[in-house]
Amino acid sequence: MTLAAGLTVLLSVTALPASATDPVQLSTGYVFDDVDVLTPAEEAEADARLQQLRTGTGIDLWVVFVDEFTNPASAEDWATETALANGLGPTQYLMAVATDGRQFYISGDSEGPVSSEQLGRVEQQQVQPALANEDWSGAVDAAAAGFEDAAGGGGGIPGAGGGGAGSGLFTGILWLVVIGLGVLLVVWLVIRSRRKKTQPAVAGQAAPAVEQISVEDLARQAGSALVQTDDAVRTSEEELGFAKAQFGDEATREFEAALATAKQNLTQAFSLQQQLDDATPESEEQVRAWNAQIIQLCADANAGLDEKAAAFDELRKLEQNAPEALARVQEDRAAVGAALGPAETALAGLAQRYSPDALATVADNSQQARSRLAFADQQLTEAQRDIGAGRGGEAAVGIRAAEEAVAQARMLEAAIDKLGADLAEGETRATALIAELEQDVATASALPDPDGRLAGVIAATRQQVDQARTHLAGPARRPLVALQSLEAANAQIDSWIQGVRDAAAQAQRAQQMLGQTMLQAQAQVSAAEDYIVARRGAIGAEARTRLAEAGASLVQAQQLQVSDPQQALGLAQRAAQLAGHAIQYAQQDVSAFENQGGGMFGGGGGGGGRGGGDMMGAVLGGLVINSLLGGGLGGGGRGGGGFGGMFGGGGGGGGRMSPGSFGGGGTRGRRGGGRF
Repeated sequence: MTLAAGLTVLLSVTALPASATDPVQLSTGYVFDDVDVLTPAEEAEADARLQQLRTGTGIDLWVVFVDEFTNPASAEDWATETALANGLGPTQYLMAVATDGRQFYISGDSEGPVSSEQLGRVEQQQVQPALANEDWSGAVDAAAAGFEDAAGGGGGIPGAGGGGAGSGLFTGILWLVVIGLGVLLVVWLVIRSRRKKTQPAVAGQAAPAVEQISVEDLARQAGSALVQTDDAVRTSEEELGFAKAQFGDEATREFEAALATAKQNLTQAFSLQQQLDDATPESEEQVRAWNAQIIQLCADANAGLDEKAAAFDELRKLEQNAPEALARVQEDRAAVGAALGPAETALAGLAQRYSPDALATVADNSQQARSRLAFADQQLTEAQRDIGAGRGGEAAVGIRAAEEAVAQARMLEAAIDKLGADLAEGETRATALIAELEQDVATASALPDPDGRLAGVIAATRQQVDQARTHLAGPARRPLVALQSLEAANAQIDSWIQGVRDAAAQAQRAQQMLGQTMLQAQAQVSAAEDYIVARRGAIGAEARTRLAEAGASLVQAQQLQVSDPQQALGLAQRAAQLAGHAIQYAQQDVSAFENQGGGMFGGGGGGGGRGGGDMMGAVLGGLVINSLLGGGLGGGGRGGGGFGGMFGGGGGGGGRMSPGSFGGGGTRGRRGGGRF
């Protein structure tokens, strides 16, 4: 795994293989029981109690049970590292308990709503007695009660959850510190990750076998691996495009081959995930095997990219050629900026012609493009200063981030015209299909109908034709929806009248149907691809899996158009359906991201330095980690999927994001905890 991949995993709130040696990654619930001291019922009850704490006070408290604190051995250090690695903020606390080592500690930010003195009282007066009696669930309840007492009887804490008197002040402070502390956290994690990579493995610290990991945790790991690897492949694809434009095909042939291999592995992994997601149940053994295979395929994909990363960076040499690279990106930015006005005009024109749901995948594209360009402007400004100060390495990071942001803005603009063309073509094809169906109805009406079933088909066809005309009329047209319903009507009536057509007419009609379905599938897959790529920082494994399978089905359909039109038709229909599901999942992920993250970034902007510009858009686009880390062709997740997990979209298992998830405004170290 690459350095950035390790960072993405650390920043995602997903469950990794449990270990009492190293600090753990928190799962989607508030309780992480690595040693099974709680029954499932007790764990559910404890999680509900901590949810109640959150609702009543705005305070998040995670509780972790492990056997020993051994790396680091100090309860304070272990709990603090775990809190930092999971990005816990000022209103978020972590109680770590080593059941065999009989140590515990509550980690909290010094700027949080519960003071160090209050934490000490909660530990010694409420939690420690329960732990001494090995009343593990009682300790969770006691901790929750202690925090409620410290918060003033559960009446809420200013700044903790919104609605308190100090919430505006807290938000203002968070605005000022979030970017700087986020960068510091990233740097700390990078150093820690790099140090771990250089240390030899310690005997007895091997990762647990697949059989020792719960099915749920294994599935979350697989989902997280898919998100990270998909981001790595997509970002590598973008950077390969930049390099090819600059140096030509020959110079980048090795990297293209490595990327092709990685994409093959990822495609296979997504196919396995789709099989796990479908309606056919698998045995637990099969689920374990397939999830383990997904994880391995993703690891292989990342390893192949990583092999070429150093050589790729050497090829581009952004550090050494920073002034020339800066000028090139500035030129690209100007061109994309100039195209934004026409793109907005085109979108406004489409809005006068088509319904909002027909334009859902591009409705905010101009806004998103402006956001990416604002981020690019900030990065280019910083890079210019860095070049002037002789800081080539820092300049390269900003240039790379700006380059990717400009590329996303260009894609967002192009998606508007692309969808407009697809909708216009859909209108044309739907209108032609209506005329053909009217002929079919006339033909069917002349056929014998001894049991009346044909009359029902004719009536249903007429109804769908009328409905399609409605979708194609007025200022809120839905041509792709109309085309889909007409295709269904056509398939039904064809089964009745194909016997009266000659072979040539049947073949021609089948080819027309295939062409119409292929158009719909291509439009759906293209719309899903553009939507997800430009918002990948918030997109989880479900949407990516459906998109990958839709793309694979579409490619198969295209390959079989001539040799097996019937099979191609089924594959095209499947591609369109899967792409539609991908869009639905992706829109849900983005909505959750915006609802949960919007308050944190204020809708965009804020902060100075390398993290400035429109931060909301940068995180949504998956650009933030890139701008902080730089890196080469590989990077195992450099695309930024890690933030998606924090906001409930990426990382396979979702996650809980609360104010302050990027780090607190103070330190987490204090004297406390102890033995029990």
